[in-house]
Amino acid sequence: MELEKLIEKFQQKDVKAFESLYTMYNDSIFGVIYTIVKNEDIATEILQDVFVKAWNKADSYNAGKGRFFTWLLNIARNAAIDKTRSKSFKNAQQNLDVDFFVHSIETNDSLDEKTNAIGLKKYVSKLAEKCKKIIDFIYFKGYTQKETSEALEIPLGTIKTRNRNCINELRKMLEV
Repeated sequence: MELEKLIEKFQQKDVKAFESLYTMYNDSIFGVIYTIVKNEDIATEILQDVFVKAWNKADSYNAGKGRFFTWLLNIARNAAIDKTRSKSFKNAQQNLDVDFFVHSIETNDSLDEKTNAIGLKKYVSKLAEKCKKIIDFIYFKGYTQKETSEALEIPLGTIKTRNRNCINELRKMLEV
């Protein structure tokens, strides 16, 4: 089924359309969420919440403002970041064993296989190094622009400008 028709049926609360879109996007969305929360159970829970929220707010999607996947990705990214900022998440992180962090550092490539299921890595890899860093921090690691500024020791205004410019470069690549 053509994607536009599928999305239209999804907006009309067609369960089969929901199932199809879930099948198409769940791995990619899970990858982005997992990259931010670094916990499979929490990422799975957030993934379910994201699709429920998308279902409930389906009428707010507007194809004129962007792609469906981007809309879904923004819901997921925001939900994952909200979770990491929650008190319960922070308390749970304090009780984690040090092996969790060693394993996470050794195995976690921010642009991992699940995130790359949509082919995003090939586009990001074509960007300048400064863009790769900013996109990695903000979109794959879930940092705020302020946190990215502090981590990279670059002024906040520069981070904001680069982020906007880098995303515009990605958009141009995807339009081709």
